[in-house]
Amino acid sequence: MDSVTQAVLGASIYGAAMGRWQGRKALLYGAILGTVPDLDVVLDYGDAVANMTYHRGFSHSLFVLSGFSILLAWMIRRWRPHPGYSGMRLWLAIWLVLVTHVLLDAFTTYGTQLFWPFTPAPAAISSIFIIDPLYTLPLLFAVIVGAIWGLRRSGLRWQYAALALSTLYLGSTLVGKQMAEQQLEAALQRDGIQAEITFSAPTPFNTLLWRVVALDGDDYYEGVVSWLDDAPPQLERLPRHASAAQPALADSRAHERLRWFARDKLRYDLIDGYWVVTDLRLGMTGYHPFRFPLAREVDGEVELIDEPEQWPSPPADFSQLGALKRRALDQDAPLSLRELARPLTQSVSSPAAY
Repeated sequence: MDSVTQAVLGASIYGAAMGRWQGRKALLYGAILGTVPDLDVVLDYGDAVANMTYHRGFSHSLFVLSGFSILLAWMIRRWRPHPGYSGMRLWLAIWLVLVTHVLLDAFTTYGTQLFWPFTPAPAAISSIFIIDPLYTLPLLFAVIVGAIWGLRRSGLRWQYAALALSTLYLGSTLVGKQMAEQQLEAALQRDGIQAEITFSAPTPFNTLLWRVVALDGDDYYEGVVSWLDDAPPQLERLPRHASAAQPALADSRAHERLRWFARDKLRYDLIDGYWVVTDLRLGMTGYHPFRFPLAREVDGEVELIDEPEQWPSPPADFSQLGALKRRALDQDAPLSLRELARPLTQSVSSPAAY
């Protein structure tokens, strides 16, 4: 999730656990702790693919964070002891802030390596968008109330209430995901499509309207489905070009890393001589921010790009949010995913020299 959400979640949890003794400072401590796992963004792993796929790695490991929480609690008790609460309570508060950060991240689509250094595919429940005001606002309001009124009886109640409300909302996203996947399955059966891989994800900033995608060889089918729909969605067929790209990328380590990270939910486009690989899970149709040129064709020869940079993305067209809102409320509202996807094949200024 975004940094503001993680900060207010950490502040509310730590404030609820330690505010009785630490007062308003508990909100500050919790906000700082809540952002610690994301400090790995300052690390440079060598290229854009590595930076993407190693983010949310060791710093989001349940094993690493559990060990860190024990060490941090021990250090605080050693140098700043407090008779009002036990070391166990302090450790539990720290551990909860750190662990809820990574568990919340796992509900997004990006991919969180909860069990690093082991390497199963990253956890990506994909039930909440990376920015969702309905999840964040109750926590933000409770933290503001706690900062103003303090964390006595009423201030603590606001933290409990906000945490309960946000947790219930997060649970509701799982119900929405199940609805979307059931509607996708009905659409696939109606259209006679035998999909190899399917996935669903909420559209930006909400959980009312969902993207549903089915991959089938060199094509994929995409649609949107709303809680208010009374019939399965119409699926639009889009090109994936997987077979054409495989020979060029057969020896690409970056490609293998991306396939593992995205669980093969990738699209391939030959643009300006570059094979550009797109992570279809992230963003919205036509605006997928994680795109990478992994090879280029020169005079019929294929050259792998050893240190790929991120492919330039078109500016986000926020005017499309209005179209998504209309579609969320009306199943018959016009929305062409094929038109939205058109920028994925358009030429752009060449990426930085490799």
